[in-house]
Amino acid sequence: MYSRRIAFGVAAAVIVLDRITKLWVEAAISPYEAIPVIPGFFDLIYTRNRGIAFGLFADAGGPLRSLLLIGVALAVLGAVAVLIWRLPPQPGPQQRWLPAALGLIFGGATGNLYDRLLQGSVTDFLDLYVGDWHWPAFNVADSAITAGALLLLLESVMRPRPPGEN
Repeated sequence: MYSRRIAFGVAAAVIVLDRITKLWVEAAISPYEAIPVIPGFFDLIYTRNRGIAFGLFADAGGPLRSLLLIGVALAVLGAVAVLIWRLPPQPGPQQRWLPAALGLIFGGATGNLYDRLLQGSVTDFLDLYVGDWHWPAFNVADSAITAGALLLLLESVMRPRPPGEN
């Protein structure tokens, strides 16, 4: 039970932070306006992403794209929800970050799905760049999904192995 509360608590925090930041950007910044935060490295910019993370499939056309992206998001949410539900009540030493990682992924996927269902696209606003090289714009939900995936990877690499297991 404790592990599920952590996972869903982290997910709820991500969803709230994601919504607040997207609402602020949509109200305070004109579309495609860039506001330098760290000149030469980081701007706030209001843009809409019709694709998935980092603009992938944004140029794919037709209503099937939206249905596919929504279907994939729902499948991911379902799979992560099952993983959260199956968490042991108390995470063991080899799973100490698992509830938070799953919560980050669940919250981020929910935040972006909410945008896609209501607006047909996702609000992105964090723009990292060096010179002419730009990382695709992203948002809090994308950051949470990435952080959750990295935590899962880190935990699987750092997990102590039983004797005799390679």
